Amino acid sequence: MNWDDTTRGAPSAPGTPAASDTEDRLVGSLADGEDQAVEAALRPKDLDEFIGQEKVREQLDLVLRAARARGATADHVLLSGAPGLGKTTLSMIIAAEMAAPIRITSGPAIQHAGDLAAILSSLQEGEVLFLDEIHRMSRPAEEMLYMAMEDFRVDVIVGKGPGATAIPLDLPPFTLVGATTRAGLLPPPLRDRFGFTAHMEFYEPTELERVIRRSAHLLDVHIEAEGAAEIAGRSRGTPRIANRLLRRVRDYAQVKADGVITREVAAAALGVYEVDTRGLDRLDRAVLEALLKLFGGGPVGLSTLSVAVGEERETVEEVAEPFLVREGLLARTPRGRIATPAAWAHLGLTPPPAAGAGPGGSGQQHLFGT
Repeated sequence: MNWDDTTRGAPSAPGTPAASDTEDRLVGSLADGEDQAVEAALRPKDLDEFIGQEKVREQLDLVLRAARARGATADHVLLSGAPGLGKTTLSMIIAAEMAAPIRITSGPAIQHAGDLAAILSSLQEGEVLFLDEIHRMSRPAEEMLYMAMEDFRVDVIVGKGPGATAIPLDLPPFTLVGATTRAGLLPPPLRDRFGFTAHMEFYEPTELERVIRRSAHLLDVHIEAEGAAEIAGRSRGTPRIANRLLRRVRDYAQVKADGVITREVAAAALGVYEVDTRGLDRLDRAVLEALLKLFGGGPVGLSTLSVAVGEERETVEEVAEPFLVREGLLARTPRGRIATPAAWAHLGLTPPPAAGAGPGGSGQQHLFGT
């Protein structure tokens, strides 16, 4: 997204794609164009409307209230966490609470220090700059950001070689809101310049039920409490996925039922879209089935497993594995990937005697691939 045509309420810049087909998955946590448009309509406008992340909301509310009381711009804010948990929404809420405009860009879009200098030099006093995937910024731009955040100044280099001259450029006070899915990749000098940092946690099913009921109301969809619970249980703890599943269940209810989302309707709809009771989709189950049926539960190397399911190595590692590990269905070990007893139970399969012996893969002497 180009920085100079974004304003308050603009959709978020896309997250880091793990694979080319990530956005095609119904339970993928990245947002495509349609998702961004719908999310913009469903986004809460202030902290009181924002559901979940109780500690983050409480802490952020104190930061913003104190800044308003002082008549100053808010401290720089760093939000970390998985895609789809509300980092972009919170950045827009920060701008709304401070009655300030917001400008949105992303780390991959800033590949040169001059790109960042152009953005910073055009900011208004008090403006909020939202920098998504901040860890993917180029190193020269990153180093320029240090001074901009701390001293509200940048040095623009004119010329090259021995004749190059640094021209200091003063900036108006502004608030930088950085978002990242990989906080560990941020260099300490950058991380330390944020006055407030927060980690976004995955949502509990009860919180997702509230998100779904609110979204259903805004979409003018009639949903029963049991229907909301059914969708929430398959949403991977992520509001973006919950809203996406709600829209697909709404379509099913309009075509196949009377438009009312009950538990039965939600279960039938998500069955059509191949999202099972734990939120696993086709790719997730393909990985588990290959691991269990072809390799006896492992250990098996990532490359071999990727070939077995017909996907790129990066797709399996960055798209499917994190959720399977978080659900306790798959474990990464030094010898390869292994299935846990829960994986056998979920697919209704009986493990061989040596399977499920624990993360060390005790009793399993084979290793498929690397």
